[in-house]
Amino acid sequence: MSAFGGYSGQAFSPAGDKGRFVLPPAFRKAVKESSGGNRILCLAAHDRFDCLIGFGLSRTEKLHEQLEREEERAIRLQDAGFDRDVRAQQLFGFEQLPYDDSGRFVMPEHLRDLGKVGDGLYFQGAGDFFFVWNPDELAQMDAAWKGAQVACAKLIAAAKKGAA
Repeated sequence: MSAFGGYSGQAFSPAGDKGRFVLPPAFRKAVKESSGGNRILCLAAHDRFDCLIGFGLSRTEKLHEQLEREEERAIRLQDAGFDRDVRAQQLFGFEQLPYDDSGRFVMPEHLRDLGKVGDGLYFQGAGDFFFVWNPDELAQMDAAWKGAQVACAKLIAAAKKGAA
């Protein structure tokens, strides 16, 4: 098995039947590598944007390190507003979802609500994780997201053309 190299690229996946979605092949391969060869997708609500983030199980070690760094920084700066318990639930509140060989997985309703999930998902690689967007929500983002917005629109158009 090759070493996990991070998440990159873009993909679009229309919603399937019975509330199922498909993790696109490039992301499926990277998640499996990051999850020690297991087909486990981790999904969580993004803490600032109306979307979800996805990653494999190997990210949990980095999340522990991040929590430690944030707590040490808060202590150093005497930040009385830092609450380790609150931050821990934000970082580790992700769902572990199994997916089959074809990448199909069922998204829990609460994640659908948090990510404002609609009739399809746009996947955007971001290194240690990937964004999972409702295309309509992505379209409302500012110009910093222009590349993702254009890629998403093109992928949706190609999917519609292929379905016709």
